[in-house]
Amino acid sequence: MECLLSFVGSRASLLISLLFHVRTNTVRSQLGINNLKVIKMKTYYLKISCLFVICVIATFTSLHAAENTPEQLTTAKEKVNKAIIKFEMTDKARWSYRLSRYEDEEGDITSSIEQYSPHLTEPWLLKQLNGEHPTDKQIKQFADKKHAQNNTNNEGGNSRLKLRKLINEDSLSLVSTNEQHLVMAFDVNLKKLGKDSIGKLKGELTYQKEKQFIEKISIRNREEFSPMFTANITDLAITFTFLEINGAVLIKQNEMKMKGSFAYFTEINETSLDEFEGYEYQSN
Repeated sequence: MECLLSFVGSRASLLISLLFHVRTNTVRSQLGINNLKVIKMKTYYLKISCLFVICVIATFTSLHAAENTPEQLTTAKEKVNKAIIKFEMTDKARWSYRLSRYEDEEGDITSSIEQYSPHLTEPWLLKQLNGEHPTDKQIKQFADKKHAQNNTNNEGGNSRLKLRKLINEDSLSLVSTNEQHLVMAFDVNLKKLGKDSIGKLKGELTYQKEKQFIEKISIRNREEFSPMFTANITDLAITFTFLEINGAVLIKQNEMKMKGSFAYFTEINETSLDEFEGYEYQSN
C-alpha cells in the first residue's frame, strides 16, 4: 500500500507539473501575462487538493494497519470465541422452522419443502417434493429416514454444524473491520474432505458487532484436491449464513457449489441450497 501511495503521489505531481507547464505556455501566447497569475493560483489549489486526497488515503491506510496489531488480533479472536459459544449455547431443538431444499447434480434437479416441529411426536414432515404434494408413502419414508438420522447423530433439528471444528481458531487473522462488521480469515481442516484437502481450503467469517454473532462463513479451495480415490475437486465454495433472534443464533442458509471429476471420466457439477425460515421458539 505504501508503494501504491508513493506511485499515486508521484503520478499526481507529474500530472500537475505537466498541467502547469501547458497552461502557462497557452496563457502566455493567448491571454497575456496578466492572466497567468490566475492560472497559477488555480494550479496551486489543484495541487493542494491532490495532496490532500493522498494524505487522506495514507491516514486511512495507517488506521487500518493499526488494527492488525497483536492486541487487536487477540481482541478479535475473543469476540469470535464468544460468538461460537453463543451458537453452541442456542438450543436449536427448541425451534420450529420450515426448510426449503434444492439440489442440482449434473442437471438432475430435486427440491423439497420440509417442516420441523420439535414439540410434535413426529417432528419432521415432508410438505412438498419436486413441486408436488408428496404421497403418504413418501411422507412415511421421509419421516423414517429423519428418525434414523437423528438417532445416529443423537441430535435433532439443524444442530449438526460444529463451528469449533469448522473454524481453526489458532489460525484466525484479521482481514478488515468497520463499525458494523469484523472479517477474519482462517484455515479449514475437514476430515470428511480427506487428508489431501489439508492446506488447500481457506475460510472467512463475518462477525456482526452490534448483536455479537457470526453472520456469515465462506469456505473456498485454493488448489485442487482429492477427497477420495479417483475423485478430484477443482472448485468448491461453501457458504453458511446465520441470523440472531432474541440472543439465539440460528442457521439461515447453507449453499454449496462443487465441480470436479470422478473415476477420471465422470463430471462432478453439483449445487445445493438449504434455506431455513419461519423460526418459532417452542417452550414446551
